[in-house]
This record gives sequence, structure tokens and C-alpha cells, in this order.
Amino acid sequence: MGAQQRVYKQRIKSAQGMKKIFKAKEMVAASRIAKAHARVLATTPYADALTRAIGSVATHSSEVSHPFLQADRHETGRVGILSITADRGMTGPYSHNVIRASEQLANTLRDQGKDPVMYVVGRKGDSYYRFRNRPPQRSWTPYKEPDLPDLGREIAGVVTEDLLAEDPAQHIDELYVVGTRFESRFLQKTRSVRLVPMGLVEAEDAGDHQAFPLYDFAPDPESVIAELLPRYVESRIINILLQAMASEHASTQRAMKTATDNAETQIHKFTRLANSARQAEITQEITEIVGGADALSGSGRTER
Repeated sequence: MGAQQRVYKQRIKSAQGMKKIFKAKEMVAASRIAKAHARVLATTPYADALTRAIGSVATHSSEVSHPFLQADRHETGRVGILSITADRGMTGPYSHNVIRASEQLANTLRDQGKDPVMYVVGRKGDSYYRFRNRPPQRSWTPYKEPDLPDLGREIAGVVTEDLLAEDPAQHIDELYVVGTRFESRFLQKTRSVRLVPMGLVEAEDAGDHQAFPLYDFAPDPESVIAELLPRYVESRIINILLQAMASEHASTQRAMKTATDNAETQIHKFTRLANSARQAEITQEITEIVGGADALSGSGRTER
């Protein structure tokens, strides 16, 4: 076998090995999407109902007062941005989209005279900011998928403490979360959500004649809201983390499908080139044999 053929054979073998890896990761990601989506569906109703209840009470009750409901919170000018990225590679544009959205949000806040403070989930986001000498205020990495609810509670505890802190070096006025919303296996959207101050409920979502429920507080409105709002932050962060994980699996599946197709294309390409090189070597050998026979015939020598 010629040197050129050996090179092509090695490249074919390498592409075949990569194809197996990509195919395996694609199948694993596809199997995990359904479970991740089921966890999202299990947590979304509670988070949405709690959000609507608090938003409705805050909008239609004059007795409720809480720092998380103050629309004009401006004590230190520091704004927290929780960026949820992947903890591993081979996820396609998933982490890049989140980082780009986080950077755009940070630039918008700076234009408004505010100081963005980064909280990062995942190795991709953490390495991005550390490589640029902008280490985040707090990062959570590595993390495991089964531990996402506990991770969400830990993150909620940290950001709630910073939101209520009296120390100007620790206090943040607002909290944004940049994550990926899972719409379907084929559609995920990167978005920025402001959790604090909590936005007022939008009446148009339920129609022009929406009837808001009446609430009776025990022992008093301030105690109830003080208990519910941290749970609201916690439930929303957990739900966004679960949606981000489902979106990560979907992005990984698409990326690995594309990589598998590309590996198959490379295999066909190098197989063609190897066949062409083999045919060229055979043609060269035949030409040399015929040329040698003609040379022997012209010299007048005969075989004994």
C-alpha cells in the first residue's frame, strides 16, 4: 500500500471513530430530553401560579410592602445578572447564545449608569469571564443534572441575601436571569428575565374582564409576602435551571447530529480519494510492467 493510501485510510479510521462518539452522544441527549422536559412541566405550574398570585396581590392591594416589590429600587446601582451556561462541551451554540445575551444586557445596564454584577452557572460561562480577567461575583460549577433543585435553592439563597443586604459592597438592587427557555425539542429561545423587582401582573393576559381573587392574610400581609417572595425567587430559578438543562440536551442532540453527518461526509470523501489513489497506483504499476516488457523486446533479449 502506498503512502498516500495509508494517509487516507488513517483519516477514514479517525472519522469513523469520531462518528461513533458523536452518534452515541446524540442518542444519549435524545433520551434525556424527555425526562428533562417532564421535570420542567412538573415545576412550571407551581412557579407560574405563585408568580400570578403575588403579582395580583401586589397590584391590587395597598397593604402589601416588600423590597422585592419596589419598582424604583436604587440604593447602590449594582444589578445582579445570573447567567446559566453549560457545564460541558459539545452543546452547539447553547452557551454562546447565553453569554452573548448576558453581555448585551450588561452593556445596556452600563449605558443606564448601573453596575452589573455577574453570577454564573456552568463551566463555560465561568471560564469565559475568568479568561477576560472579569471573575464573576459567584459561580456554581461543576453541577449535576439530578442536583438542579438543590442548586436552585442554593443560588436563590445567595442572591436573596445579596438583594436584602445592607452592606453597599454586597447589596444589589435588581436581579436578572439569562437562560434558555425550552419551547420544544426543535425550538429553544435565549431570554433575559427580571425577577427582582417583581413585575406587576399583566391583566391583558387573562382578558379584559379578568376577575382577580380576594385574599385574606393571616397573620398579616407583610408576613405572608415576606414568606412567599423568597419562595417565588427560588421556584423561578429552579424552573429556569430545568428549562436550561432541557434546552442544553436539545442543543447537544442537534449539534451531534450535524457532527455525525459531517463525519459521514468525510468518510465518503476520503474513501473516494483512497480509491482514486489505489487506481492511480495500479495504473502506474501496469505502465511500468508494459514499459519493462517493451524495453526487453527492443533489446532483442529472449527469456530462457
